[in-house]
Amino acid sequence: MRKAQKDKIIYTVLLVLCIVIFWVIEQYFWSPEFKIKEQAEVEIPAYVYPETQNAQIVKHNHYALAYSEEHEQAQWVAYGLFRSQLTTDIRERPYFIEDPKVKSGSADWRNYKNSGYDRGHLCPAGDRRFSESAYNETFYTSNISPMNREFNAGIWNRLEIQVRNWARQYDSLWVVTGGVLTDDLPDIGYESVSVPEAFYKIVIRGNEDQLEAIAFLIPHRESTLPLNEFRVTVDYIEQLSGIDFFEALDDELENRLESSANGSDWRY
Repeated sequence: MRKAQKDKIIYTVLLVLCIVIFWVIEQYFWSPEFKIKEQAEVEIPAYVYPETQNAQIVKHNHYALAYSEEHEQAQWVAYGLFRSQLTTDIRERPYFIEDPKVKSGSADWRNYKNSGYDRGHLCPAGDRRFSESAYNETFYTSNISPMNREFNAGIWNRLEIQVRNWARQYDSLWVVTGGVLTDDLPDIGYESVSVPEAFYKIVIRGNEDQLEAIAFLIPHRESTLPLNEFRVTVDYIEQLSGIDFFEALDDELENRLESSANGSDWRY
């Protein structure tokens, strides 16, 4: 065999070997990181926290969550949204990384690769543009759930925008949100990340003794229907999810908040 042919074969083999090495590094060794500056945690009122079973409570600076190892995502995410936080600052999107506070390890971002689903935020990155640190926090994989792309960019995004509009109107809100996690859900990735069939969002305003709440349950598919068509009682979300919301409140107030779908005036 001529020397030129041998050299060509050698160079081809080396090129293929380099490609394989880089692929292995990306898949198994490369872990993108971003820095979260230590800040005082935003104190979430006790009445906002749902009662949680079989999940780890994790508190970050600007939101809290209950992580379900069984479903490799949060049962719920709770956070505050205030008028003073609403900015249009441009932030550079970091990579998604595992949550260092989840003891069992939150789902690897690679579970979502080629799955056909978005890495859908539960606490929206758009609500945290007021600081780089707060924005970056939302890219922990404990804060994401598999979402159909049209759903994520469509009706779910419309609801997130509406919540921001309410923050402008009412100054301060508390939000509890997540996918409805039940048995026998489809899943994606090598860690079997559950794909919810519906997502909920509960929004709370007012003082503790005069609270108003509005709740939405949206099937996991795009819809052009008005948001009000998906308004439900908190009781109904509890029945589907098995989560007890507002369990720290006085029973009478808890019952009032949970039992009415249209008992308070929220301006759309």
